Amino acid sequence: MNEQRRQILEMLAEGKITADEADRLIEALQREQPETLPGTTSRPKARPKYLRVVMDAQDDAGPSRLNVRIPLQLLRAGVRLTTLLPPVAITRVNAELDRVGVPIDLAELKPQHLDDLVEHLDDVIVDLDDPGSTIRVYCE
Repeated sequence: MNEQRRQILEMLAEGKITADEADRLIEALQREQPETLPGTTSRPKARPKYLRVVMDAQDDAGPSRLNVRIPLQLLRAGVRLTTLLPPVAITRVNAELDRVGVPIDLAELKPQHLDDLVEHLDDVIVDLDDPGSTIRVYCE
């Protein structure tokens, strides 16, 4: 039992808090610090290395499968390469992206933005199921 949980139970035993308050405090504590099994050590979550796109489909031609694994390092390198593009090219690319509904300004794209994006993608899994296909997009 960790120290914070013990303190909550002591406050409950002393009548300083109610059972409902103790329950809410313990739940909040569990959300902050998930418990590890006895005898195991908790390690920080590994930084994702790949963006995965997996699709399984069934159509008239039969089953098909798509499995794309993109190294996130490649995306980081691509962001760095945008700094080498001439301003005229960036303007044209931005206009074309905007025309197809992707309002991104490549001039504002920085490597640290990609790191922030990757950090937020870490827990994102996108699943699309329909009767004929399944698509999953996630980081690993």
